[in-house]
Amino acid sequence: MVFTVKDMSFKAGQELTISGKVKSSCELFSVNIGHNSESIALHFNPRFCYCGDSNVIVCNSNLGGWGEEQREHSFPFQQGDDFKVSINFNNDQFYIKLPNGTMMSFPNRTGDDTFKHIDVQGDVKVQGIKIK
Repeated sequence: MVFTVKDMSFKAGQELTISGKVKSSCELFSVNIGHNSESIALHFNPRFCYCGDSNVIVCNSNLGGWGEEQREHSFPFQQGDDFKVSINFNNDQFYIKLPNGTMMSFPNRTGDDTFKHIDVQGDVKVQGIKIK
């Protein structure tokens, strides 16, 4: 695990921005937002080359078991490069702004309006995190 924040307050309408650098040998990384490490409302998982997937973003949730994956084929990440991802949400959807400005969405399957846990895993270096 690269980075974990517990007992934070990320509320509907706020924007979470994560900036970092993808390591040159990165196969995948993930950003997880939820209530704890077992209750994940958003699993945002760019995959460079992992388990047969290449250059795809996989999103999912884990609410007592993994749900149905959603795949995004716009892939603006590069190994060895910096990135910035911004996430905001409401009771229905997460909205994710990718490094190239492309927007994608994923359903807020919990319907919750506050989350207190975020972690970043994989072959990245987190350079900054901001909630506003």
